[in-house]
Amino acid sequence: MIYLDNNATTRVAPEVFEAMQPYLTEHYGNPSSAHSLGRKMKAAVERAREQVAKLIGAAETSEIVFTSCGSESDNWAIGGYLEQNPARRHIITTRVEHEAVRNLCEHLSQIGFEVTWLEVDGNGELNLDDLRQALRRDTGIVSVMLANNETGVLFPIEEIGKIIREHSDAVFHVDGVQAVGKIPISLKEIEVDLFALSGHKLHAPQGVGALYIRDGIELPPFIIGGSQERGRRAGTSAVANIVGLGAACELAVSFDGHDEIERLRNKLEDEILQHIPNARLNGTPDRSKRLPNTSSISFEYVEGENILAHLDNLGIAVSTGSACRSTTKQSSPTLRAMNVPYSAAQGAIRFSLSRYNTAEEIDRALKVLPEIIDKLVQMSPYDSELQALKMSPR
Repeated sequence: MIYLDNNATTRVAPEVFEAMQPYLTEHYGNPSSAHSLGRKMKAAVERAREQVAKLIGAAETSEIVFTSCGSESDNWAIGGYLEQNPARRHIITTRVEHEAVRNLCEHLSQIGFEVTWLEVDGNGELNLDDLRQALRRDTGIVSVMLANNETGVLFPIEEIGKIIREHSDAVFHVDGVQAVGKIPISLKEIEVDLFALSGHKLHAPQGVGALYIRDGIELPPFIIGGSQERGRRAGTSAVANIVGLGAACELAVSFDGHDEIERLRNKLEDEILQHIPNARLNGTPDRSKRLPNTSSISFEYVEGENILAHLDNLGIAVSTGSACRSTTKQSSPTLRAMNVPYSAAQGAIRFSLSRYNTAEEIDRALKVLPEIIDKLVQMSPYDSELQALKMSPR
């Protein structure tokens, strides 16, 4: 299998599995227990907390709370802060957020909250003047992702945090799920109050995440019960998964192969755009403003699901966008917000690489993809439009 769908989930790194294994076998105590086995489990959780804090540049390890996933972290951050501050009923977010944020804000708008939706341009970028104008006295929370999960477009959260501080008393929540482990992050140096991450995006197992809560920010517990996580999230800790997240964060701190991942991504992207006439890039062409591993490319007048199926039959895994909406037949809300024409949005494929991809895999994908697109073009009902694309200079 040539796996080019790492923004959906990553394989568990061997080093991570090795770190987890003892906590699935001989180390099985409850970290809340007072005996020596329980204390050993508690120590493992606290070490993982330190590893997460180091990767994202938190000032204090106590600012890290373990959760089950990025979606829980996002929901807790937004819903919890609004519950704690009921007079603040205005939310600002963007049209291109992950479903965990976008669908929650849509729900909140139906139960009495007011949501301001920031638009993006054709490159998937924000106009920060729109944010300045949207901020109000009753704005409770601003939620802007660090990196778009489909296009890889990065939002300038450092500048956004400064704007929020200068023009309001709102807190700033960032969905950092897609960016952690791929680009440098130092939260103690920027104005971010709440920051979500998820283990399975950086070679830890599925089922574990974390929420950074800046010291001084109060949230009610998302799960009510025992006193775990300093009373902030009840439930027995999933120690093996938490250890895995910590090990993955430590692995990410020492990883020095991002340039090679970007080189392979660039080769894949450049050759597709150069050699396939109906291919177009989704997201800014300025690669410094995108994740180094991600390319969203549309093949106009061809169905993305058909491309995916043909690649899958050849042992190559990609996606048509966010894995959280892969069962729907609608075009991506992100691409709609960017005003990507329907004929192109329906043919969008996301390629996302990881440390385990090789040059040989990229060469294989580049060899078979043009043949697949050519075959699907010949079957397309939009033959005249495609012939015009072939004739036009790039």
